[in-house]
Amino acid sequence: MASSSVPSSQPARPPRPNLVFRHLRGSRSPAEFAAAVRRAAREIGERVSCDARYVHRVEAGEIRCPNYAYERVFLHMFPGRTLTDLGFAPRSSVRGRRTRAAGDQPAAPPENPANATSETSGASEPYETHNRYDPYDEYDTYDPHDHEESDVLRRAFMTGGGATVAAATLSPYGLAPEASAAQRPVRRAGTSDACALEEAVRRIRVLDDRHGADGLYRRAAAPLRAAYALLDAGATRQRTADRLYSGAGELAISVGWLAHDSGRFDDARSHYAEALATARVTGDAALEAHAFCNTAFLARDAGRPREAVRAAQAAQRAARPLGSPRLMSLLALREAGGWAGLADRAGCEQALIRAQAYFDRGPGEADPEWMTFYGEAELEGLEAQCWSTLGDWTRAARHARRAAELQDPHFTRNIALYTAELADDLARDGRPEEAAQAGMRALDLLGEVQSSRVRSMLSGTSRVLLPHRRTSGVSEFLDRHASLPRMV
Repeated sequence: MASSSVPSSQPARPPRPNLVFRHLRGSRSPAEFAAAVRRAAREIGERVSCDARYVHRVEAGEIRCPNYAYERVFLHMFPGRTLTDLGFAPRSSVRGRRTRAAGDQPAAPPENPANATSETSGASEPYETHNRYDPYDEYDTYDPHDHEESDVLRRAFMTGGGATVAAATLSPYGLAPEASAAQRPVRRAGTSDACALEEAVRRIRVLDDRHGADGLYRRAAAPLRAAYALLDAGATRQRTADRLYSGAGELAISVGWLAHDSGRFDDARSHYAEALATARVTGDAALEAHAFCNTAFLARDAGRPREAVRAAQAAQRAARPLGSPRLMSLLALREAGGWAGLADRAGCEQALIRAQAYFDRGPGEADPEWMTFYGEAELEGLEAQCWSTLGDWTRAARHARRAAELQDPHFTRNIALYTAELADDLARDGRPEEAAQAGMRALDLLGEVQSSRVRSMLSGTSRVLLPHRRTSGVSEFLDRHASLPRMV
């Protein structure tokens, strides 16, 4: 990403491992220690997203000083110690702020998360729109304003000159080959830059629809860096600035989706958080709803169903004033997927009913541009995934078949996805011959589509079909699937 025009308060240096923190972890694994951190957070009413990756980063010295939420949790876990006693650098050396006197309490987070920096917003519930609501005690969420994402809000707030941009400007297709090439100072952005950014988003979506995410993800990172460099450079008019923020947020979501669909869940999470931060800074409800929508989808795929429900509900609160029944329909489906993951059939069915009712109101002028993929085929496909998660394979197969039949040929990736879903549902429903036939059709599409999601589903289907190798067509499918080249 583009760097801020504000000089760093510290020189670049290799991270120094935090051996003190490693010693305090003792014999516990990083995952076990992360669970202890989350429990300690709940004891004092904090909300942190600590996982094994965060623990590794602390111990490696990548996180020199935690945000305030983590600070409160760590001091609660190790009473009588200071941050420096835990192996962290003084906050003043990291942020250039005045060091608090010994015994001072950490500063309370600001009331409005939109005005918070990454460091002061760690205690804020990330899945609220403007009103707080009662959290689930067992719900472990991640904080999109965490110190790990500390550059997000800095870039969003620092809109002065002096930034550099990769490959001069965004190309009309938004697929600059290498971000480090041809760097030069950027003039203040104008209407043409906003148009180029919006076109980059459209182009990436079209390519993803046709070919899947795997071959696009790394190429799309360069225009995303360029987009945030444009924000750093500032805009000639407020209207242009608003378009740039919205475009950068949508591009972050698009790049996040490419990471998501290609199995890079950590990268996707970071990009979605970046988009959400941009939405919060600018008060862009449409962008916020979109970011939460994709976050819910990612949480479902990553095995965090309660997070999926909460993110989908937050998306619906943000989207309600926008006046788009189709958007509300999709968000209800995201919620349904979360309930299915929680094995809550009643909650899932209620969300599915809402989704269908909203969908039946038809398209409208308020429907977001990014929702062009959402039609009856997608509705059927997402419902199929819900029934599959709930173990109702017969019902899931019926919806998946209908999704594949209804899908516009332009959306090649989705046809492959629905067909792979159908193959898996049929296999688990005890219909191996039909499953093999559907699997072969999905394999035919892999010549055009590069999607780790589709390949992963077909791998699951092949495992289910292994005991049925002697069934007509199954052996051919298994052999062909086994011959697929490995993904790099």
